[in-house]
Amino acid sequence: MDDRTLLALLCGAVFGGAILLLIVALRGTEPKEATPSLLSRSNNPANRKALIKLGVGIGVGLVVLAVTRWLVLAVALGALAGLADRFFGGAGEERRAIERLEALAGWTEAMRDTIAGAVGLEQAIPATAVNAAPAIKPSLNLLVDRLRIREPLPTALMRFADDLDDPSADLIVAALVLNARLRGPGLREVLTALADSAREELDVRRKVASERRSTRRSVQVVVGVTLLVAAMLILFNPDYVAPYTTFIGQFVLALVIGLYTIGLVWLRRLAKIEVPERFLSGGSQAQTRRGDDRMEVVG
Repeated sequence: MDDRTLLALLCGAVFGGAILLLIVALRGTEPKEATPSLLSRSNNPANRKALIKLGVGIGVGLVVLAVTRWLVLAVALGALAGLADRFFGGAGEERRAIERLEALAGWTEAMRDTIAGAVGLEQAIPATAVNAAPAIKPSLNLLVDRLRIREPLPTALMRFADDLDDPSADLIVAALVLNARLRGPGLREVLTALADSAREELDVRRKVASERRSTRRSVQVVVGVTLLVAAMLILFNPDYVAPYTTFIGQFVLALVIGLYTIGLVWLRRLAKIEVPERFLSGGSQAQTRRGDDRMEVVG
């Protein structure tokens, strides 16, 4: 059996395994309580998505290897196909962040108007959660459920901030927590200022998002044109790219792809969202620990 036959058998086995992983990721498997396995975890959406990416990357790499016989190019394009969301994604995350900020601004204004009617926080939160925007409504429903089971309002608000996991929400939640603890006046004015600040931040984010959208589109155009030119040269002018079939040619190709990857990562970083760190992170856990310590002291 010659080397070409062994290579064909190996490619067939790997390709069959990739197809099997892709089918399992799409269909899922029933988890067994007695003997949990790796395949039983494919019901998890995150694991299923990772398996789909792995199958797509292996499939693309094997197709490129079968067409070009270039191992370096096959590995590079397989990795690019499997990690496409990391290089070309980000628009969905940015859009969800803007929608969440807009929902927070609307909810803050609703809270301000509801509190103006001499209503406490315990009554204003469930009243405003009914008409909240979908971006924050699940977290608000959890907050309302915690209040219904008599969880202390400051602790419930801190857990609400952890559910949203947004620095802009921390400002609003911090004002509500302070009012819940001190019960002082001036909450309506504070919520008005926070709502105005959220609206201003929303305008800035939308302008920045439009500029980053053009950068993200530039990355996609550069990658698409490069792949198209490379495919045309390989398919229609193989003599021009014949030097890359040697070991030295593959080494040079690896260097070129490495430099190209550095530029691609740099362009991706230009389009990435940079958000400040949260200052209420882990607050609910600290509240829970303090409550447990108080219970131990009382016991």
